[in-house]
Amino acid sequence: MPKLLIATENQGKVREFQELLTGLGFELLTPRQLGLNLNVIEDGDTYQENAGKKARAYAAASGLISLADDSGLEVAALAGAPGLYSARYSPKPGATDADRRLYLLENLRDKPRPWTAHFHATVAIATSDGNLRFVEGNCYGEIIPEERGTGGFGYDPIFLIPELGLTMAELDMDKKNRLSHRALAVQNALPVLRKVFGS
Repeated sequence: MPKLLIATENQGKVREFQELLTGLGFELLTPRQLGLNLNVIEDGDTYQENAGKKARAYAAASGLISLADDSGLEVAALAGAPGLYSARYSPKPGATDADRRLYLLENLRDKPRPWTAHFHATVAIATSDGNLRFVEGNCYGEIIPEERGTGGFGYDPIFLIPELGLTMAELDMDKKNRLSHRALAVQNALPVLRKVFGS
């Protein structure tokens, strides 16, 4: 079975990728299992640059085909912010997910609703020789002013999918794995992975 490294230290993302990729013919490995602890600086100007940097660094360090993503929340009323900086969107040092959600809502408070938004994910697949391939996924919805649900992570409790009437944090894993930006990007990645592995 071909080995695929999930190139992230973010345990929330590791769990999601494991859910999305289990049973598809790959042996999934994590940096922790391999004893890898790379500090890849995400200083690119695009999701593609950041995802590519991570995937390429882990592929070079492990000799394995590696899959990484960069993702963000883009809110129309904030001209696409927090975007690339979603994971660092707070003036508070050592901010938590809850701090970032609160800061986002503070910045939206005087803006007219609905606060339309979408989650974006770019997935990069790297081989040990540095070759890169990219796919994308988007999930559309709106930001709401109160948190709902206990699943997921990041901005999930305030991201509503209007047609379902549920936030991303209220979805069961099966439904989230069909609708989320990361799920859609992984679906788009499957044919690329099969081609890379020659299967």
